[in-house]
Amino acid sequence: MSSTHPNYHLDDALLSQVLAILDTFQDTYLNKSLLSAGMVTKLAIEGKRLQLGLCYSYPCQTQYRDIVMAVTKELAVLDAIDEVECEIDFQPETVSAISAVEPLPNIKQVIAVASGKGGVGKSTTAVNLALALAAEGASVGILDADIYGPSIPMMLGVEDFKPVSPDGKIMTFAPAHGIAAQSIGFMLDGDQAAVWRGPMAAGALVQLLTETEWPELDYLVIDMPPGTGDIQLTLSQKVPVSGAVIVTTPQDIALADAKKGVSMFQKVNIPVLGIVENMSFHLCPECGHKDHPFGAEGGQKMATRYNVPLLGQLPLQLNIREDVDKGTPTVVADESSQVAGIYREIARKVGAQLALCQAQPKVSISMSDDE
Repeated sequence: MSSTHPNYHLDDALLSQVLAILDTFQDTYLNKSLLSAGMVTKLAIEGKRLQLGLCYSYPCQTQYRDIVMAVTKELAVLDAIDEVECEIDFQPETVSAISAVEPLPNIKQVIAVASGKGGVGKSTTAVNLALALAAEGASVGILDADIYGPSIPMMLGVEDFKPVSPDGKIMTFAPAHGIAAQSIGFMLDGDQAAVWRGPMAAGALVQLLTETEWPELDYLVIDMPPGTGDIQLTLSQKVPVSGAVIVTTPQDIALADAKKGVSMFQKVNIPVLGIVENMSFHLCPECGHKDHPFGAEGGQKMATRYNVPLLGQLPLQLNIREDVDKGTPTVVADESSQVAGIYREIARKVGAQLALCQAQPKVSISMSDDE
């Protein structure tokens, strides 16, 4: 506890009391106190009104009211304080997991959403994660790197968007539900297929990333193609990825492939931020009975084995699929729903995991393009 902080303007006795209380107030997602996490940016007092500034390293805007109420309740026990005026800010750091890859100028953190196989709801997770991060107060973009099966344009309801290049060098992005989107699907006509060899597809990913006129972004979510091929390798070599989210279902075959994805990211020193388990359970709409048609606890066992968080479990629910088919993913289609709440919880956990990764040393790796 330091009384030399430039924005701490309390007498030593009151400062000691306030810091002691804040040091006991635990942040659920970082598992640290507000003080030890470096979140307390301002302390001042006017009369009996305490002015408290907090700066979060992960987005949690929907939790601000509860945070202020809880902190105020803790500090109200002090005789010198009758009221707490709390200002909360959000400032993520710029993070690239691989030191040899420089961060992009206007993108602070890059999140890869991957799966070991197709059909597990990876793209649905990617769009809802991006929208949930935005709902929590972040500036977010999404890049559809699933070159062979781009689905993000349809899922966001922007199939008709065509990028333009004002200067012949950079392309515009598609605005969709408050986030910025880019996809190879915008360049294809109708049902036209992208028939490319691996290196060409990997090159297209880098081009889409670097030649899009992205706005200032806190997070760029990359929807990866399924598997562990050329594009995934290029990601680790040339893209400043901050961390990866692995999507699976409880089925044994999906889990077996997802384990390969976790292992791949760990081998190239990209932190695995956690696992999202789709189709985890089904709730009977009539009686509320929960069953597990594809098995139970597979995602949790996998998370335990690889020592990564289980970020969330999504139900097998028809409207999740219907919402993306309509171009309005659940996070924006039904903000108050249980599913939207799960996605926002996942977003907060992902942001917090990225914040925790910042304290870890970066690793430099070198691979040739033909490896």
